[in-house]
Amino acid sequence: MKNEAKMSLLDSLKNVIEAKNMDDETVIKALKDSLISAAKKYLQLSKHIDVDIDMETNEIHVFLRVDVVEDFPDYDPEMSAEEVQAFDEHYMLVEEAREFNEDAQPGDTLEMEVPMSAFGRQAIQNAKQLLMQSMRDAERQKIQKIYASRIGSLISGEVVRIEGRNLIISLGSTEAILPEREQIRKERWKIGDSVKAVIMKIDENAKFGAPLVVLSRNDKSFLRELLRQEVPEVYEGSVEIKNIVRDAGFRAKIAVYARDERIDPVGACVGMKGARVQAIVRELSNERIDIVVWHEDCETYIRRALAPANILKFIEVAGTNRYVIVVEDKDLAQAIGRSGQNVKLASMLVESNLDVFGEKEWAEKSEEDKAKVLTPKSRELLRDSQKKNMQTPKFETVLEEESEEAEVNTVEEGSADE
Repeated sequence: MKNEAKMSLLDSLKNVIEAKNMDDETVIKALKDSLISAAKKYLQLSKHIDVDIDMETNEIHVFLRVDVVEDFPDYDPEMSAEEVQAFDEHYMLVEEAREFNEDAQPGDTLEMEVPMSAFGRQAIQNAKQLLMQSMRDAERQKIQKIYASRIGSLISGEVVRIEGRNLIISLGSTEAILPEREQIRKERWKIGDSVKAVIMKIDENAKFGAPLVVLSRNDKSFLRELLRQEVPEVYEGSVEIKNIVRDAGFRAKIAVYARDERIDPVGACVGMKGARVQAIVRELSNERIDIVVWHEDCETYIRRALAPANILKFIEVAGTNRYVIVVEDKDLAQAIGRSGQNVKLASMLVESNLDVFGEKEWAEKSEEDKAKVLTPKSRELLRDSQKKNMQTPKFETVLEEESEEAEVNTVEEGSADE
């Protein structure tokens, strides 16, 4: 029984080390903790237990080791309850010690081996269960440590399971989940497909056995990382991405800025004959991408965000973060976009609310109606500090899933200015 128990536990230990590629020290600590728990239950004592493990000889020894005292020594009053308990575990009163060794005297160190055979099958089984639980916890901590520092970076994997509409992706050392809400809506996947995504977060509250690593393909950080991968100037930092907004799978707008005036930031992102941006478009299932040059002047920036629509009037609503835009009638549909998509994305890109009107519609409005449009609503009134730190609202829209030929619109500096 003794050797059987030792071998059973050590076999479990070695299997975990090989299968999970875990650190030896972490695994051995988990085994020691499980045996300490089993020994305390067997002895019905909450005292200090030492465990010696020799992986080469397959030897496990469990010892009760305490100092014999007439009275418990004083402890630091600033200790927590848990620290006081751990402190007391190293001491045993002489009367109690003589139940194990009748010759025990104050000042002695009582050391007694607890035979593994005395634990019983149930205690050994409990120790194995505790060992496996400890290993699962250690594995979760290892995954968190490895991937927490990689949040926001690209990663590739293979679809190994499909649970409902969620994809389970093998990353090699662990599995990740690509939830339905983080997928591009019109994409369809099957087992064995290779998937590229960005690490969105580590789900510390994931159910037992569920993947901890959460991936995304529809977050703007995915597009940002694809740009870093395809465009050397972005990776090196000479071209800065000021903002990205997306309706994943359908359309995106990107504002870029060159730190060096000699660099054309749009041309760098597009590449020779559009090679760079088209590689990104294909990865995003033909998502249309508009690239504009960022500008610190709000009017210039907004004109570029709505290009190629020709803006005739640009009116700032006093005290708000809203602008009334009047465009040529022939450009109205393009400026607004299907289901309002273009103007919504443009608003998010420039972090302002844009009200777009056609030339005829605006001209036909009475002065009273124009005044109403230009009168700030109470909820629009912003403090200066809020205006500078306004957060981009989340864009949600339901679009028809009609296949469209991917397009890439670029706006050179000054081309949208009148």
